[in-house]
Amino acid sequence: MDAFSLAAFALACAALASLLAGAMLWKRHMAGRRSARMLADVLDQRASQAAAMRTASSANAGSNANSTATGTADRTTRGNPDNSAQGASPHPLLERASRAGMRWLDSPLGRHVVADEDRRLLEQCGFVDARARRLFLFARLGGALLLPLAALALMGFDLHGPRAPAIVVIALLAGFMLPKIAVQRRATARRAAVVDELPMLVDLLRLLQGVGLSLDQSLQVMVNDFRDVLPVLSGELAIAQRQAAAGRTREQSLQRLASSYANEDLRAVVRLLIQVDRHGGAVQEPLSQFGDRLREARRSMLRERIGRLTVKMTGVMVVTLLPALLIVTAGPGVLAVVHSLAASAAVHR
Repeated sequence: MDAFSLAAFALACAALASLLAGAMLWKRHMAGRRSARMLADVLDQRASQAAAMRTASSANAGSNANSTATGTADRTTRGNPDNSAQGASPHPLLERASRAGMRWLDSPLGRHVVADEDRRLLEQCGFVDARARRLFLFARLGGALLLPLAALALMGFDLHGPRAPAIVVIALLAGFMLPKIAVQRRATARRAAVVDELPMLVDLLRLLQGVGLSLDQSLQVMVNDFRDVLPVLSGELAIAQRQAAAGRTREQSLQRLASSYANEDLRAVVRLLIQVDRHGGAVQEPLSQFGDRLREARRSMLRERIGRLTVKMTGVMVVTLLPALLIVTAGPGVLAVVHSLAASAAVHR
């Protein structure tokens, strides 16, 4: 085995080890998210049970005091779900990597690699914790390191070719930008999903407010029971509910939802929720009018899409259908003219 083959084998082993380490980090991250979600659901059920017990025993002062203590304990437990979800000590290697990633995020290099735009894209993807930003930082730096090495391995580590520097630079840029492109695609899809889910959110909120539920109960019902209908907004509302349970005000917990997606209609809904939480009042009629306006805007958007699709289909029909139509309609006449010309030419000969 020559030196180049040995170097390529070592590089392949290093790339495999890096992939395994990244898979372990991602698995740990997803397990933490699942455990935190399950714990939040259990704590929400306990909080609803405690609220029902307080309502049922409102006539007894002692029972009211016990129910209030239970509710306070539940809120205290809900206020710090990450401690319970992360009770088990992580692997020392993962802990050191996490601390190193946190230090890198605070460094000038980390602020350039994971800029404010990248943090906003991660928030739009639903990744709001610092661990997601650390994984994104590792993905960009790892891609920028491994992809040029893989390109060099494919070229046999021949740096004297005329195209070798350009290939290395292109591989470096591609490895650095691929994680951001993937995050941008996911964020774009979630922004489109928010536009589609917003009318349903307004209608559900109006119905739940109409049956007498409070704002907190309405949001909790949408988080727990309408995840399939509102996959994106229910997750965002769950994050806002956890932040409110941790001690933030309703305005602070909903501010991220209003500012992340750059959607003016969503900002209006959030302002309405904050106003209801702060001042109270009936919101069925404003929500009904707002829902009608959203549906009318959606109809206009669909009509615009249909108009653009009609223009696009015109070009497709010209390219595909018009030649076949000309052959079917003008083909017999053309053939008759050709045969008559051939017969006249034969007669003249």
